[in-house]
Amino acid sequence: MGYIERVTWSQVIVSAPVGIAYFLIVLPQLAGTSPDDIDWITPMLWSIGVGIVASIALSIVWGIVAGRGDRDAHLKDQRDREIEHFGDRVGQSFLTIGGIAALILAMVDAAHFWIGVTLFTGFFLSAFVGGLARLGAYRAGFQ
Repeated sequence: MGYIERVTWSQVIVSAPVGIAYFLIVLPQLAGTSPDDIDWITPMLWSIGVGIVASIALSIVWGIVAGRGDRDAHLKDQRDREIEHFGDRVGQSFLTIGGIAALILAMVDAAHFWIGVTLFTGFFLSAFVGGLARLGAYRAGFQ
């Protein structure tokens, strides 16, 4: 497994539980609280911060465990660039959908909670599904 694929695995492995944890913390509050009174900002900031730090840490630890004897292991070849571009296109579609949905929510004066959660969902799906697309391309043999 190459460096770029290992980093992608790290991002996917971390994004799933971090995103799910955010939704498990925030969404149950809807049962008894008005969206205007829900504390969604702090859990979102923690989720984003933990996601970034954990992804970097996992990638570093995995690199150490896997051993990085090859000095050229960090270099991208044409296949890596094509897979990255493919995953970005897949992920950006979810980001675009989330952005348009948040824009519509802002136009109809929806609560900030719904706008924030919609944007977070778009970012989460962009990272997770885009990463899965990259991993699928690595495993299936991208041509």
